[in-house]
Amino acid sequence: MESAASLPAASVASPAPRRTTVITSLAAVGIVYGDLGTSPLYTYQTIVSSVGGHASATVAMGLLSLVVWALIITVSLKYCLFVMRADNHGEGGILALMALVTSRTVHGRWSAATLVVMGLFGAALIYGDGIITPAISVLSALEGVNVLTDAFKPYTVPAALVVLLGLFAAQARGTASIGRIFGPIMLLWFVTIAVLGLAGVVRRPEVIFAIDPRYAIGFLAQHGMHSFVVLGGVFLAITGAEALYADMGHLGRNPIRSSWYFVVLPALLLSYAGQTALLIEDPTLDGNPFFKLAPQWAIIPLVVLATLATIIASQAIITGAFSLTRQAMQLGWFPGVHIHQTSADEYGQIYVPFVNWAMMLGTLALTYGFGSSERLAGAYGTAVSTTMLLTTALLYNAMRNIWRWPMLVALLVSGVFLLIDGAFFAANLLKLPEGGWIPLLFGLVVFTIMTTWHRGMRAVAAKLAEGEENPDAFLTELEGGRIPRVPGTAVFLTRTARRIPPVLLNHVAQIKALQETVVTLTVNFEETPRVAESSRAEVQHMADGLWHVVVRFGFIEVPNLVTALMRAKELGCPVRLDDAIFFAARDEVVRSQKHPRLWPWQRMLFAFMYRNAVRAADRFDLPAERFLEIGRQIRL
Repeated sequence: MESAASLPAASVASPAPRRTTVITSLAAVGIVYGDLGTSPLYTYQTIVSSVGGHASATVAMGLLSLVVWALIITVSLKYCLFVMRADNHGEGGILALMALVTSRTVHGRWSAATLVVMGLFGAALIYGDGIITPAISVLSALEGVNVLTDAFKPYTVPAALVVLLGLFAAQARGTASIGRIFGPIMLLWFVTIAVLGLAGVVRRPEVIFAIDPRYAIGFLAQHGMHSFVVLGGVFLAITGAEALYADMGHLGRNPIRSSWYFVVLPALLLSYAGQTALLIEDPTLDGNPFFKLAPQWAIIPLVVLATLATIIASQAIITGAFSLTRQAMQLGWFPGVHIHQTSADEYGQIYVPFVNWAMMLGTLALTYGFGSSERLAGAYGTAVSTTMLLTTALLYNAMRNIWRWPMLVALLVSGVFLLIDGAFFAANLLKLPEGGWIPLLFGLVVFTIMTTWHRGMRAVAAKLAEGEENPDAFLTELEGGRIPRVPGTAVFLTRTARRIPPVLLNHVAQIKALQETVVTLTVNFEETPRVAESSRAEVQHMADGLWHVVVRFGFIEVPNLVTALMRAKELGCPVRLDDAIFFAARDEVVRSQKHPRLWPWQRMLFAFMYRNAVRAADRFDLPAERFLEIGRQIRL
């Protein structure tokens, strides 16, 4: 029962930074860095393939320098220092950033509509990334056994399919019980890849000089346009950077930053440096250099640990898609779907069946269709690079409108990031024929769903507003005693901000009577993550036994109307929740013969979503035995 109405823009002041402890930092290692942490499994193999499968010492140093500076500029600087500063009351993610900058858009700069399109398309592309990350991660881990023997090759894809199927099937149970071990497992993973990388560095210590950016610049200058092909592989090293921002609301920025600088970044740099040392030592090296770092006896344990790490990385992507879906629903950009809370203690532990099974089908199809992590690397990165580019554009608006930076400073800082993001974006466009179009197409489908839903809901609201009767005439009849009253309490849910909704008028017209206590209830979802309990409900007494209540929820909150009405009762609304009957409209969208509000294809898509959206009783946790729907047709 969304309403377009909202509160004034929330204050942009950030909450007090959360205290950084060993526990919170360990949690960040387990929750945030799965994707970034497992990228050494496939990144260097892809980069080396892009230069012909073999690399001279000079080329290997240039490749390492590119990876090092991609991690430093994009992750250490852009995300850790700048993007994570643009929090929406402590919450992160591109939708939270979109809501933040659109609420403070200044006349004469970027239009709110442009910023909304950027945020929505960037969010939609995360779903495209979500179907490919589990596939490439799990495949790359299981392929490590091929270093020992080729006998396992025919079983790599079937094994990956089994692992992925089990992962998605387990989502309904939640991860609260096993989530506690994510941190220790990922910490063991980072220690392991750091030790393996250090062993390689000790053999060829000259690789540490790759920190000199002249190696990267020299490589780009020497290889010309072919550098874009290489940059498409280098980009794989930073594909999980968005998770730092998206998970900020769960852990706080300081634990995420500290775990990056002191654990994750050193481990990644050592791993990539160790793989480079192998290439310098043996330029004709075949196979995945990551697994070549390990001694023969350690391959199987390393494959097991890598598989666990990729499962954790995939878990983070899947739960991130769940959280993104909930945010989009609350902000009015996604149809209502069933959401199950899988933990009574952890708010972020939710399960969205529709999203889970849709992503599962996409992931399994990609795993089977591509068959190897090396081939999947050709399709990986297009969606993420686009999202990063859009994040930078939104960040510029935060610099100008939120932080009030001078234009020159904002252009200088965001321009550097835009240059890097633009280069990676252009490089990933070269992957389109290799399958890069798949995540982009998936994201475009999601974007179309989101924009069609929002436009359709606005059309419904406008149509309902046209047909509403004069509320003053109804109140006059009610106060004059011309409408019989019967015992009981009725709560009428409405999508509009009108005090007398059409569903109430239709009820009186059909039943010819009204309960003694009547509440018309409007639900607003705000562009802030949470709403203070003191602002949860607003009560207005309109007539004898007739009250209008507005309840508010943040875009990451679970909307429980019974709890919100208890707050309204404290404010003077005499609603009896133990026997109240809840009424809502169940609309059917049909074609308007005279003035259609939607294009034909939009109307059909919207009507399908509208018909299959989750019922209000389920979305708002209302007692099903005391919930009634009133059917009607809406011509759009």
